[in-house]
Amino acid sequence: MASSTFLLYGANGYTGRLITDLAVAYGLRPVLAGRNEKSIRQMADKYSLDHRIFDLSENSKLIDALNEVPLVLNAAGPFRYTAEQVTEACLHTKTHYIDITGEIEVFEMIKLKGPAAKQAGILLLPGAGFDVVPTDCMALWLKQQLPMATKLQLAFASAGSGVSHGTAHTMIEGLGMGGAVRKNGKIISKPLGHKGMWVDFGPKKLFVMSIPWGDVSTAYDTTGIPDIVAFTSVPINIYRSLKFQSLFNWILKTKLIKDLARNKINSGPAGPSAEKRKSSVSYIWGKAEDANGNIVTGRMVTPDGYTLTAHSSLIITKKILNNNLGIGYHTPAGLYGADLVLEVPGTQRID
Repeated sequence: MASSTFLLYGANGYTGRLITDLAVAYGLRPVLAGRNEKSIRQMADKYSLDHRIFDLSENSKLIDALNEVPLVLNAAGPFRYTAEQVTEACLHTKTHYIDITGEIEVFEMIKLKGPAAKQAGILLLPGAGFDVVPTDCMALWLKQQLPMATKLQLAFASAGSGVSHGTAHTMIEGLGMGGAVRKNGKIISKPLGHKGMWVDFGPKKLFVMSIPWGDVSTAYDTTGIPDIVAFTSVPINIYRSLKFQSLFNWILKTKLIKDLARNKINSGPAGPSAEKRKSSVSYIWGKAEDANGNIVTGRMVTPDGYTLTAHSSLIITKKILNNNLGIGYHTPAGLYGADLVLEVPGTQRID
């Protein structure tokens, strides 16, 4: 009989709470873990779940918690501060690892642990949420339609939703930094928003700009396409103002500015309300092109990013707990196919 237990670290964060609520509906029994004892205990009591309280710097407690479960779902971002410790511990305890990161450097770091994960007999699968399941599935679907594709563009847009504290804090960490694309198979730095264009998402046409989204890392592993650019929708006036960003990058990188931004975020709501999530949707678009100029495009509509993240991370969790998994480093679509995202309620291709 498949296990229903896994460790959910960062359970008391905005997305962690959504995952916890949905996990119970999925018939799963997560062991809730994090640093905030009061919040974690309250959540555990609500659903009669086990819980563990520890900071990731407490390695012995992390090891003990991982030894009790077959899988950990890391929901504690920014992941540049958590993924290294947890994945290293997983290699020691032989525990499968997934997370919901969208940070390029985190994907690349975890990818380097792939050989060690194979030797340990475990799966490392970062990006099990909105970052990057829908775009990763779009990338693979386009590759299947145009097998000789050499260029890939992916874009997403959210209509009506806001961001959580965790997402906002991850964005703050990137203040003053540039963008990134993949060119000839290599990740290279570019100015943030170095490309802008209008995209027809189907229900609406929106302006998008290039960003250092996780697909710059993952879509290459999923498809092998050497040139990749990722985009998100922004008001065009914001895009136009970015031409001046390089003049202020040194200020944006300072601790003072980042602390001011963090304080502003922490004084606001934890994330979008349930009503706002329910009324929000996300749009996914992709275009693949081969050396002969043949082009294929795709479009998709999904629930808001947080709802999708809760579903997709748990769908993947259930697959792993049912022993439907790979060993080593994998991307979501690379392991589970282009239709993985269609298992999320409310998701559909619209082409």
